[in-house]
Amino acid sequence: MLHRIDQFSDVPPPCQRGFVSIGNFDGVHRGHCMLIECMRSIARRSAGPAVAFTFDPHPVSLLRPQHAPVPLTWTERKAELLHEQGVDEVVVIHTRMELLRLSAEQFFDQVIRSKLQARGLVEGPNFGFGRDRSGTITTLNRLCAPAGIQLEVVDPLEDEGQVVSSTRIRQCLAAGQVEATGRLLGRPHRIRGNVVAGAGRGNTLGFPTANMRNPETFVPADGVYACRVQFAENTWPAAVHIGANTTFGEANRQLEAHLIGFAGDLRGQQLEVDFLARLRGTQRFESPAALISQIRNDVERAAAIARDGMA
Repeated sequence: MLHRIDQFSDVPPPCQRGFVSIGNFDGVHRGHCMLIECMRSIARRSAGPAVAFTFDPHPVSLLRPQHAPVPLTWTERKAELLHEQGVDEVVVIHTRMELLRLSAEQFFDQVIRSKLQARGLVEGPNFGFGRDRSGTITTLNRLCAPAGIQLEVVDPLEDEGQVVSSTRIRQCLAAGQVEATGRLLGRPHRIRGNVVAGAGRGNTLGFPTANMRNPETFVPADGVYACRVQFAENTWPAAVHIGANTTFGEANRQLEAHLIGFAGDLRGQQLEVDFLARLRGTQRFESPAALISQIRNDVERAAAIARDGMA
């Protein structure tokens, strides 16, 4: 269950006396999943709840707003993914400066011991907590031992010789490497956004598009992608274009999804888009006819990739 709280005192009883992992869990990638599996296993053996404790917004957005990372998942999606991995309870605390000013010892006493009443903690070796992340895994071990709290440290997961991390995933997305992103996440990267009225040019070209504005999560690099789009419990194969329509002299970056085989008005709908493969980069075409020919090819390739993934 997802529990949103504003104060430590709001921690509900089902989230107490359990085995806890604290972190941002941005993306809920394969490294997170390995850590969660360890926590879930310990919790089951000890007949206690497996609890994920996370923050909204990301602490960096308060401390250094200009350096705040674009999220890989929105909160409800994060909770859904954590539950899929076997977490019993997800606690999301509204991040405030009062929380970030706590020293490592204060955070341990007020949150871990007093409010969560944790019986055990499961973290990675680079875990940091307290003001300026001054608390390390060594600090946590020193505090847990006399408090009778079990501490399990899970080594990072590596993929192709590099640690799986949210930062690495953002780097892949920024390069348009959505296949590599999917490998690190263990599933396709997903964004969510609302459909708004566009210029209607897709209709004139024979490939109507849903124009999405202000997606909540990290948008991959400009290009054309094979995707799956979900809305209202329906899933459609799609070709998605990200970038400016330079063929028509436009400079604004746009995100346009052509749902293959769909007919209807999607304005006002909220779409969730899974990125499966990058088909090509953006480019300027000499004529609308050349653009239409390329779009037709993109759609055929996107349909084959998406339908194979949906089989």
